[in-house]
Amino acid sequence: MDFLLVAILVGLSAIFIGFFSGFKFHNLYSSRSIKATKEAVDQQLQRANSRSKEILLEAKEEALKIRSETERNINAQKLEIQAISNKIDTNKEVIEQKQKALIDEEKVLSQKKNQLQSDLKSLEENKKGISLELEKISGLSISSAKKKLMQTAEEEIQFEVSKKYRDADLIAQDEYEQKAKMILSETMQRYASEVVSEVSVTRINLPNEEMKGRLIGREGRNIKSIESATGVDVIIDDIPETITISCFDPIRREIAKLTIENLIKDGRINPSRIEETMARVKRDLDTNIKKIGQKATFDINVKGLHPELIYHMGMLDYRFSYGENVLNHSKEVGSIAGMLASQIGASVEIAKTAGFLHDIGKSLTHEIDGPHALIGADLAKKFGQNDKVITAIKEHHDTEMTTIESFLVAAADAISAARPGARNDSIENYIERLEALENIALQFHEVSNVYAIQAGREVRILVNPEKVNDIQASELARKIVKKIEDELQYPGQIKIVVIRESRIEEMAK
Repeated sequence: MDFLLVAILVGLSAIFIGFFSGFKFHNLYSSRSIKATKEAVDQQLQRANSRSKEILLEAKEEALKIRSETERNINAQKLEIQAISNKIDTNKEVIEQKQKALIDEEKVLSQKKNQLQSDLKSLEENKKGISLELEKISGLSISSAKKKLMQTAEEEIQFEVSKKYRDADLIAQDEYEQKAKMILSETMQRYASEVVSEVSVTRINLPNEEMKGRLIGREGRNIKSIESATGVDVIIDDIPETITISCFDPIRREIAKLTIENLIKDGRINPSRIEETMARVKRDLDTNIKKIGQKATFDINVKGLHPELIYHMGMLDYRFSYGENVLNHSKEVGSIAGMLASQIGASVEIAKTAGFLHDIGKSLTHEIDGPHALIGADLAKKFGQNDKVITAIKEHHDTEMTTIESFLVAAADAISAARPGARNDSIENYIERLEALENIALQFHEVSNVYAIQAGREVRILVNPEKVNDIQASELARKIVKKIEDELQYPGQIKIVVIRESRIEEMAK
């Protein structure tokens, strides 16, 4: 319709233009051209009318086309709307049916709920009656029955757990023992050293009995000067041509020995000469200690030690623990720790260094209070050692260790100490150790008798078979081992054997 209106306006515009043109020509031209102009205007009017008709026809066709297209779209939309409406109606019917079904189901569930509540009430009443009847029959209250049931369940669970633990422990123990034996045996085969035992006294042979008197001096001045300068006790007894030097500090004892030997060679023995000789001997001994420490580091190939640490290690050559030379023990522990580290893939350098330095604190135990492990750790820290080395030195006697190097050093220390003849101990210490072992085992009420044998390397424990079963015996052994590890210090290993034996005796007459 809009296109038709446009076409009409275009036609009228054309007519107007033609009319205006004719009027213009009429004014411009003379009367001679009026006729020609009129004819031209008429032609233009005819063409305009013809064009207007064509435009009107095209507009009508376009309008019809648009109308038909619009009607088709409207019809399609009506069909689509009708389909949607039908679908909505269908869904509405389905929803109404489901809603009705839900209402019916809710009613059924409500009825069942009421029935269940009624049944539950009846069950509660029956339960009370049954409980009262059971209490009358058994003579136990509900709380007592629960307690007894829990106790029984706990015992059964404990039994099963102990059994599982024992089985797993036996399997793991076999595997670990085989691997440990293989590693330790290989390590011990690779390392072997001589055992040197020392005591706290030194004897000096004299050329003659006259030298005793010269060493004593007038009114004992010489011997008092020697003892005062060196810090030792010089014992002159009835043994011919021999004097004894006694001191807990082997370095002092060595200085006194060398001083006396030099005085004997020199022949001049007096207080001033004693002080001069001792000062010279001390300087020479310091130099010798450094050389000993350097040689020890070269022997086991430990590198990067501070000169002060090397000096303190040299001092250990003059110190003894349980009759064993501490420097030789330290070299042995360093070598064994390095070998163990190579077997399990740990750092050989750190393990060897820590093992070599583990007893360095013993060089200062006569001067500083405290355990030698802590003293040694502080000394190693002071002179720039690795943190792992410091920790291993500190923990090598602890029950709880935090690094693999600590375990390796402790194991190497135990291997070195456990070698036959490595260490000597007094009979009093053996007796005390045996008594301590027996007393620890006797603290457990299940134990009837305890026997510590093999110098404290094995403890045999007899238990009451009526109080302890096989599973409980295994658990008792673990408890005793844990208590021994926590409360005692001992070299090597202690074997715990729990014996549970039943004997039945009858007399035939």
